[in-house]
Amino acid sequence: MVDYAAPVAASPIEAEAAAVGAELVGYDGFNAAETRHDVFTTLALVARATRRIALQSAIAVAFARNPMTVAVLANDLRLVSEGRFRLGLGSQVKPHIERRFAMPWSRPAARMEEFVTAMRAIWHAWATGGRLMFRGKFYQHTLMTEFFDPGPNPFGNPPVQLAAVGELMVAAAGRVADGLLVHPLTSETYLKDRILPAVRAARGGDLDGFRIEMSPMVVLGADEAARARAERAVRGQIAFYASTPAYRPVLELHGWGELADRLNRLSRRGSWDEMAGAIPDDVLDAFAVAGDPATVAAGLRDRFGSAIDRISLYTPYDTDRYQLAAVRSAITTSTLSG
Repeated sequence: MVDYAAPVAASPIEAEAAAVGAELVGYDGFNAAETRHDVFTTLALVARATRRIALQSAIAVAFARNPMTVAVLANDLRLVSEGRFRLGLGSQVKPHIERRFAMPWSRPAARMEEFVTAMRAIWHAWATGGRLMFRGKFYQHTLMTEFFDPGPNPFGNPPVQLAAVGELMVAAAGRVADGLLVHPLTSETYLKDRILPAVRAARGGDLDGFRIEMSPMVVLGADEAARARAERAVRGQIAFYASTPAYRPVLELHGWGELADRLNRLSRRGSWDEMAGAIPDDVLDAFAVAGDPATVAAGLRDRFGSAIDRISLYTPYDTDRYQLAAVRSAITTSTLSG
């Protein structure tokens, strides 16, 4: 299945319009990220403006909230969308959780696993009318009165997808989630050598019913100048992600640990332009697929076709919609997963 990813800087109104267009041209799903705007507000607008397309937060920042607040938001969006909403959660990284959101940070994989377990306990209490009594190491939810209980959702609970890079978080997703959101900074090698084995181990080797989704970076452009601008933007996005210590293992697997360290130093100085220029061609090729629409579609199938169930294109630049439509068409004429 092929989903449309809203531009990360899109306002809720802009995302709503993009989702309507994506539904009209046949996309299977619409993903919205939480960057400059609240993802749940965005998807509430999208849910009311569309009728068929699946909707997903990709991602909502879990640790900026708590299991109860997310349980309420996700339950409402599942209701408003008439069962089309899927909850995608991510942890973010320590500086943002502590310094931007002023929320606690510790043992992120264990905390996320308990977060999802607590949220499911809340949904279960609403669905059954049973007593809410969740006591964990990080979260305690022990009060639910009739006045605040929305009752059973006629569309059921939304599937929960967890974003993960490190093997501990991947394993947590395998134990408590319905699927995995693979980070855009993921090479074919890292996916197949680290992520998939960790998921299989956590699930006892059984991936039946577990969805693996990915938003790989692509370089597209209608002409040479547009392609050059797209490539520059993708190099910058790779550099931004690779400068984060949490993502160093991805580069380290390829022998690029020193590059990760250099990018981290440059990021601390705010040298963003220099960071983009520091991404060599082999690193670009490992994390992005470039070419005309047919070449990009073929490259995505070759790299990830046997491993993932849903795909959306990560384009951190102004994108020609006809180029995106051509890639989607080329992908959907073949089997993505097998």
